[in-house]
Amino acid sequence: KPLLTDSFIDKPICEIKLKITMANDTVQKGINIALKDCLAVQPEDRLLILTDIQKVGIGKLFWENGLNYSSECVLVTMNPTGRHSAPLPEFIAEIMKKATCVIAPTTYSISHTKARRDATKKGVRIASLPDITEETISRAMNVNYKEVARLSEKLADLLTNAKKAVVISGDGKAELRLNLEGRKGLADTGMLTKPGAFSNLPAGEAYIGPLEGKSEGTLIVNGSFPNIGLLGDEKIIIEVRDGIASRISGGPKAEKLNELLCGFKERNVAELGIGTNPKAKLCGNVLEDEKIMGTVHIAFGNNESMGGCVNAKIHLDGVVLNPTLIIDGEKVMDKGKLLESLK
Repeated sequence: KPLLTDSFIDKPICEIKLKITMANDTVQKGINIALKDCLAVQPEDRLLILTDIQKVGIGKLFWENGLNYSSECVLVTMNPTGRHSAPLPEFIAEIMKKATCVIAPTTYSISHTKARRDATKKGVRIASLPDITEETISRAMNVNYKEVARLSEKLADLLTNAKKAVVISGDGKAELRLNLEGRKGLADTGMLTKPGAFSNLPAGEAYIGPLEGKSEGTLIVNGSFPNIGLLGDEKIIIEVRDGIASRISGGPKAEKLNELLCGFKERNVAELGIGTNPKAKLCGNVLEDEKIMGTVHIAFGNNESMGGCVNAKIHLDGVVLNPTLIIDGEKVMDKGKLLESLK
C-alpha cells in the first residue's frame, strides 16, 4: 500500500526510485566548490541541506560532503512543491531562518519564495539549485567563480545605469523594448560568503526587473522554458503589450506556456537576464540554460525578488539563443556574442 499519495507528484512515494549513487570525481569537485569557495562553510555554520524526495540523492551528496565543513550539517527532505516558486511549508521556512547557510537542491525553485526572502533578510546565506542534475554539477559548477562574479557584476552595473534595453531575437525578426529606468541590476555571482547573500548554483548571470506595464514588442524564444524543456525546432512567439504577454503562439509548446501563464500577473514581463557562465550548455534545465554565456532570458510572472511589485504564483524564464542586446542605444551583445570590451 502506498505510504502517501500527493497531488504534486505523479506517483506514490513508495514507487519513486530514489537515485542515490556514488558521484564521480567531477561531481564531487563541483559540490566541494559550492561548499568551500561559494558558501565558504565554516565549522561553526549551521548548514541546512534542503531537498525533496526526487532530488534526495544529490541532497545526500551535499550532506555527506557538508559534514566535512560544518559541525552542524542537517539534511531535510520534503515533498516536491509542485511548481517553481510555490510557497514552502511554514515549518520549513522557520527551519531556514535558524540556519546560517542553506543549500537547496530541489525539484522546483525556492528562489522567489517568501520563505527564501525572509531567511535572506535574517542574514542566512542561501544557494538555490532547482532541478539540479549530476551532469550540471559536473559541467557548470566547475568554473572560476571569481571570474564569473567579475563579469556578472560589470553587467549588473551596466543594467543599473541603463534606461532602455532592446532584445532582438528570431534572426532579427522580433524586437522587445524594455524600460529599466530606476531599477537596480543584480549579479548572480555564486559568491555567497557575506550574510544574506543569495544565488543560484551553478551561477552566472546579471539580471534586472523591467518596469511593470512598460515593455512592448515581440520576443521569439528558441532555447528552453521551465516545465517545457528544450524547444528544438519549435519557436515560441510572445507578443508583449503594456508589459504583459498578450499573445503566445507557435505550436504545442506555446500552448503549454499559455496554460502555465494562466493569470494576468503571471503574464507580467518580470526579468531581463544575461548569461555569464562559460561552461554552461543548453540542456533543457533553465537553472543551467539561463547561465549560458551569449544568451539572454526574459522571465514572466513574479518579480518581487528583483525590486518589482508583482506577486505572481510563478516565475518562468524563456532562454533566447543568439540574441542581440542593445542598451541605451549601444550594442552589448551581437547575435550571441558579448562585446570584447565587456569581457
